[in-house]
Parts: sequence; structure tokens; C-alpha cells
Amino acid sequence: MGNQKKTLSYEEVAAFSSQMATILKAGLSGLEGVAVMKDEAEDPEEVQILTTIYDGMMETGILTDGLEACQVFPEYFLKMCRIGEQTGQLDRVMASLCSFYEREAGIAQSIKSAVTYPLVMLLMMLGVVAVLLAKVLPIFEQVFAQLGANMSWASRRLIALGEGLNRYGVVIIAVLLALLGGVVYLTRTQRGQKMLATMGGSLPFFRKYADLTASCRFASGMSLLLSSGFSPEESLHQAGELSKEKIFQTKLEKCKALLGEGKKLSEALIQGKIFSGVYGRMVLIADRAGSVDEVMQKIAIHYEEELDNRLSRTMAVLEPTLVAVLSVVTGVILLSVMLPLLGILSGM
Repeated sequence: MGNQKKTLSYEEVAAFSSQMATILKAGLSGLEGVAVMKDEAEDPEEVQILTTIYDGMMETGILTDGLEACQVFPEYFLKMCRIGEQTGQLDRVMASLCSFYEREAGIAQSIKSAVTYPLVMLLMMLGVVAVLLAKVLPIFEQVFAQLGANMSWASRRLIALGEGLNRYGVVIIAVLLALLGGVVYLTRTQRGQKMLATMGGSLPFFRKYADLTASCRFASGMSLLLSSGFSPEESLHQAGELSKEKIFQTKLEKCKALLGEGKKLSEALIQGKIFSGVYGRMVLIADRAGSVDEVMQKIAIHYEEELDNRLSRTMAVLEPTLVAVLSVVTGVILLSVMLPLLGILSGM
């Protein structure tokens, strides 16, 4: 299920929640469920985590105490589990947490896919250009020297750049490895993904993606909290902590103020511009029918689908664009020496 020294991934938390929900709905206690999972586990780290949970529950009889002792579960997950135990709705909360973290995993995967490919292509492009400048162009320089001709100004500048690459090759490789490490950190870890989302939210191009991600997480969190018996005020506070995106937080503060003035939850969400258009109407109708938690789940699913579609469209444009740029750059470098060479050879 993961490494005990770091927080479990969204997929691992979702899998644990799903298993616990199934066990609790079958009529087994949390302690019995953990014991069953521990007996069936094969991975040593998974066994260690489940053993820690089991030992913690043996001391206090409370599942959340055992989960906290592991120090591998997200704070939001622990908070919701404790509420589930206190309200006697742990099975329902676990099922909701499973859906929530599956959605979080989907968002994280979408962000990772959208960032990884362009950065890998960029690194490959830099590598190809570096090889051309440092290894291929010097060969052409020797050919021109043997023919007793001078290279063009542009070609000489490119060769000088290649000599610089050869001279500082170790430093450049170290920088590229550091960049690669940064890419891995930003796309493979939860903390890195949060940093990436924060940085992306400040760039105009990524503004819409940041808004969609924040709205999706907020709607999913609101669904879980409201269905668990939280008040609208507390739900807003807890769900708002799922996203640190600045513009979304500004909308959230306005929404809280409106709620404090006596506005209904749906009115506060619409006037605070957290939801608009069809989503706003959905919340308004659901508020009157008393089914806001169910509608929030549907809205979260719609936001996730919209995010995936937007990312897919972006990738469909970005992939051929990067390939075209790489081809043009490579062609320009080669033509800068090939055309003069062909001119010399045709005049001989």
C-alpha cells in the first residue's frame, strides 16, 4: 500500500477506503476488517502499515487512532474517518472517501500527463540540438577547411556555441538531470503536484485548468461533507482547504461572507461565483429539494470530465507542434552548413 515514511498515494488511499467500506457494510467491525486485510496482505510494507493500524485499534478500539499512528494517511482522510466514527456512518464515509480519492487520482494523472510529455519532448529537443552543435557541426568545419573555404557567419556562431557545450558539458548535463529530477518531483509526488498547480495557477495559459481543478475538488469535498452531516458553514470551510488556488480562495471568502449574512448555500455559491451557468442552476434546484450533496457529486464528475477533455485537446495540439519545432530547428542548423557546402561543391 505504500511507503510508511511518506503519505500514501491517492490510488492507495482509495483502495484502502474501498476495502474498509466493503468490510463495514458486510457487518464486520473495523478491527475485524483490518485483521482480515492484514492476513491477506502480501507486500511487507502493507503488512507493516496494517499491523500498526491493528495495534493502535487494540489499544483504544478507535480506527482513526490506528490510522493516525501510521502517519501515512492524508489529514483530510483522517479527519473524515473520525467524523464517520463519531456519527456512526463510517461505512458511508469510507465509500464517499473512495470516490473522492479516485477523483483526486484522476486529476493528478491528468496534470501529470499534461506536464510530462511537453517537458520530456523539450529535453529531447535540447539533447538533439546539443548533439548537432557539439558533434556534427565540427565535422562540417573540417570539410570546409579541407576545401579551403570559409563557413558563413551563422555557421561559425553555431560552432562556437557547440564548443561551449563541449567545454561545459558536465555542467549542462548536471543541469539537465536537475531539471529531470524536478519534473519527476512535480509529477510523481503529491506535494510536487500541489506546487505545480500553484505555479500553473499564476500563468494565464493555465488559469482555466487551475479553476477547473479547484472547482472539481471543492465540489467533491462538499458532497462528502454535506452527506456526512456537516453544516453548510463547516462544509465550506473544510472543502475550501482542499485547494490553495488564490483566486478560488477569494471567491470562497466572499461565499462565506454571504452565508454569514443569512444567504442560502446555493445563493452564496452562485453570488460568490464559485458556480455559474448550468452548475449554478443545478445547485439552486438541489438546495430547494434538499439534495445538494448528490448534485455536488455530479458537478464534481462533470468538472473532471471537462478537465480531461480540455487536457486532451491541448495535448492533441501540443504534440505535433513540438515535433514540428524540433524538425524546424534541426533543419535550420543543418541547412546553415549544407547550403554553403553545396554551393562550394557545385562551383568546383
